[in-house]
Amino acid sequence: MNAPLAPEWQLGRWFNTDRPLSLSLLRGKVVVAHAFQMLCPGCVSHAVPQAEKVHQMFPREDVAVVGLHTVFEHHEVMTPAALEVFLHEYRISHPVGVDTAVAGDPIPATMRAYAMQGTPTLMLVDRQGRLRLKQFGRVDDLALGAEIMRLVKE
Repeated sequence: MNAPLAPEWQLGRWFNTDRPLSLSLLRGKVVVAHAFQMLCPGCVSHAVPQAEKVHQMFPREDVAVVGLHTVFEHHEVMTPAALEVFLHEYRISHPVGVDTAVAGDPIPATMRAYAMQGTPTLMLVDRQGRLRLKQFGRVDDLALGAEIMRLVKE
């Protein structure tokens, strides 16, 4: 497999973890990263609950789920303080990092590094740190589970 290495995340504040996470720190696990915004209907109704289900269902020694709060609009209301309340209210337990704002650019650093079209965006990174999937929009639960297992078994 000649997939490129996934760009390292540029995330600031973290929630639901006692230390900042990075792709290099998670090497050896399949990483399910989902980019979302609190005010994105598809994120709230499908992508965030789906990521939480994956976090609950797969063994932590094999699969790491990480949320990337990638705010590219409505910056004034989607603050880390609001995100903390959102995560509590929706009972989200997987780690979530806040994508780093770039001065003069509405698109945060990690979102730009991955050339994301918007939210929700799902990314799968294999055990060697290679980006194997980047999909904008809704991802079917069964298809996602099958793809995660395929990467776990590699």
